[in-house]
Amino acid sequence: MTLRFLVTRPEPDARATLERLAALDIEAVAAPLMTRQTLDTGLPSAEGFAAMAITSTNALRALADRGVLAGYSGLPLFAVGDRTAHEARSMGFSAVTSASGAFADLAATIALARVNGPIFYPAGRHLSADLAHALAPQGIMVVTTEVYEMIAVAASPPALSQMLKDDGKAHGVMLYSRRTAEIFCALTKTLPLEHRRYMPMLCLSEKVAEPLLEHHFARVLLADHPSEEAMMALALAFAREQSEP
Repeated sequence: MTLRFLVTRPEPDARATLERLAALDIEAVAAPLMTRQTLDTGLPSAEGFAAMAITSTNALRALADRGVLAGYSGLPLFAVGDRTAHEARSMGFSAVTSASGAFADLAATIALARVNGPIFYPAGRHLSADLAHALAPQGIMVVTTEVYEMIAVAASPPALSQMLKDDGKAHGVMLYSRRTAEIFCALTKTLPLEHRRYMPMLCLSEKVAEPLLEHHFARVLLADHPSEEAMMALALAFAREQSEP
């Protein structure tokens, strides 16, 4: 039976991941577990900020939805990773610095840059970490504004429903955030324990994997680095391992 990966990222990221997997001759199907909703919150003017920081391209998409992204594009931008930095450049930012890692790497990169002034941090409503708190000991002021919210799907996507009918056979699941992992666990609570033990779960980081371990998913694989490139390497290595006689 051919192995098929379920990509649980929201769109449009899920589609981009499917294209990368297809380039590696890996079969995959999208099963987004969240959708993005732009928030109508008050936004500060770019004037007076020394830089901007983002932990997700969704923040830039939300600002673009509201037609205000161009007003911030002149600010130096610190991105959590290379993929996010690339997206920022494609959306009009020219002075972009990638932390090439996770949240802690972003905070460290900003601290080392000795930014002379406050930082604007457009973020999601469900924050997994507090950038203002992380940079306060360095004397760096961060203005956090929630500009989007990721909403959990109300019901299992068709691909996930089919996986449950198959008892998880011939499937690997790719998870990029802790919240997505929590939603996945809630949607698969009827999956028998014996199937949880062998279902391959490919995770961006240890933090993403924690809810899975709590719900008795035992075959949890971690990317070497919290990046899309590392997830592709993990998927390719796993797919090749499964194809070996």
